[in-house]
Amino acid sequence: MIPADLTVILPEIVLALSAMAALLGAVYTGKDKLAPALIWLMAGLMSALAIWIGTGASGSREAFNGMFVDDGFARFAKVAILLSASAVLVMGQDYMSRRGMLRFEYPILVALSAVGMMVMVSAGNLMSLYMGLELQSLALYVVASLRRDSVKSTEAGLKYFVLGALSSGLLLYGASLVYGFAGTTDFAGIYAVAKHGEVSIGLLFGLVFLISGLAFKVSAVPFHMWTPDVYEGAPTPVTAFFASAPKVAAMGLFARVMHDAFGHAVQDWSQVIALLSLLSMFVGAVAAIGQRDIKRLMAYSSIAHMGYALMGLAAGTAYGVQALLVYMAIYVSMNIGTFAFILMMEKDGKPITDIRALNLYSRREPGKALAVLILLFSLAGVPPMLGFFGKLYVLNAAYQAGLAWLAVAGVIASVIGAFYYLRIVYYMYFGEEGEELETNRSPILWGFLMASAAVMLLGIINMFGIEGAAASAAATLVN
Repeated sequence: MIPADLTVILPEIVLALSAMAALLGAVYTGKDKLAPALIWLMAGLMSALAIWIGTGASGSREAFNGMFVDDGFARFAKVAILLSASAVLVMGQDYMSRRGMLRFEYPILVALSAVGMMVMVSAGNLMSLYMGLELQSLALYVVASLRRDSVKSTEAGLKYFVLGALSSGLLLYGASLVYGFAGTTDFAGIYAVAKHGEVSIGLLFGLVFLISGLAFKVSAVPFHMWTPDVYEGAPTPVTAFFASAPKVAAMGLFARVMHDAFGHAVQDWSQVIALLSLLSMFVGAVAAIGQRDIKRLMAYSSIAHMGYALMGLAAGTAYGVQALLVYMAIYVSMNIGTFAFILMMEKDGKPITDIRALNLYSRREPGKALAVLILLFSLAGVPPMLGFFGKLYVLNAAYQAGLAWLAVAGVIASVIGAFYYLRIVYYMYFGEEGEELETNRSPILWGFLMASAAVMLLGIINMFGIEGAAASAAATLVN
C-alpha cells in the first residue's frame, strides 16, 4: 500500500527515479553512445506522464501538510511542461548529434529540470517553492553551457548562473521577510494572515522581493538582462527548451504565489505586476527591432510575450488566470514550431542564425516558408491566427479588471512588435538575391513545423479544449 502523500507526488517520483536510474545505467555502460536512446526514453516517459496527469485524478489533493498541492491548475501546467520538454528533446536530437554535442547527461538534466518545474507549479509552501525552483535552475545552468568548446556557450551558462544566484538571493530574502511577518511559510497561513488584518509593510516588502525573484525566472523587465545572451550562446535545442517549459513553470509558480498566498492583497501586487507587464511588452518590442540574429530576436520576443502573459496575472481575477493559461499554451505551441525551423537553418552543414539568410527563401521552399509565415503572423498577433486570440484573451482580462490603460498599451506594443516578425516574412518573400540557405531535411523537424502551423490555423475553429481546461484550472486556483 503506497502512503497517501506519495500517491499525490507519484508522477514526480517516477520521473526523478527514472532520470537517476538512467544516469547510473549510462555512467556504468555506454555513456554518450546511449544518448539517442535516452532522449527517446525520457521524451516517451514525459509524454506518458503528461497523458497520465491530464486524464487522471480530478479535484484537489495535498501532500506533506500542504507543502505540495495537486489541483487542476497544477495539472494543466504540468501537462504543458512535460509535452513541451519531450517535444524539444526529440526536435534537438539530430542537431546535437551532428555537431558532437549530444551527451548522455543532456536528456537526464532536462528530465530533472522538468521534475523541478512540476514541483514549482504544485508548491504550497515557500520551502517547496524554493526546492522546485533550484532543482530546475541548477539543471538549466548546466545545459546552457553544454557546448564546452564554445566561448559564447560557456559565457551563457556563467551569466545565467551568476544572475540566477542573484535572483535566488532576492527570492530567499523576500521569503524570509514573509516568514518573519506572517509567522508561517505555508501559502494558506500567509493567506489567512492577510485576510485577518491589513497587510503589514514588512509583508509587502517581502512580497516585492518575491516578485523580483520570480520576475527574473520569467525574464520580465527589468530582470531580463540575461535572456538575449543566454538564448544566443546556448545550443539551439537548449534555447528552444528555455523558451518553452521553464516559462510555463515560472508563470505558473508566479500565479500560484500571488493567488494562493497573497490572494487578499490583489490591490497591492496587481499594480506592481502591471508595471512589469508594461515594461516587458515595450522593451521586448522595441529592443528586437535592431536584432539580426534570430535567436536574440526570439529572446526579446519572449520578453514581450511574458509581458502579455503577466497582463492576465495583473488582472487578479479567475478570468485573468484563465487568459494567462490559454496564452502560455498558445505561446509554447508557436515557439516549438518556430524553433523547429530555426534548427533547420544551415549552410554547408553549419547552423545559420542571421535572418538575412532567409532572403527569397519562399522560392526554394514554398511550403516551409508558408508554415513560418503562419507562425510569425501568430507570434505578431495578426488575426485570424491563434496567437491573436491569445492576446485578445489577456487584453480582455485586463480591460474587465479595470486596467484599460494596460490593455491599450498592449495593443500599441503589439503593433510595434509586429515589425520585426513581418520583416522576416518580407525577407522570405521579397528579399534580395543572395547565398542560398540550406534547410535540414529532418522529417521530425518538418513534422513539428507543419503541426505547429496547422495548430495556429485549426485552433481558430476549435482551441482543442484549451479554453475549458484553462477555465476549470483557474477556478481551482482563484477561490
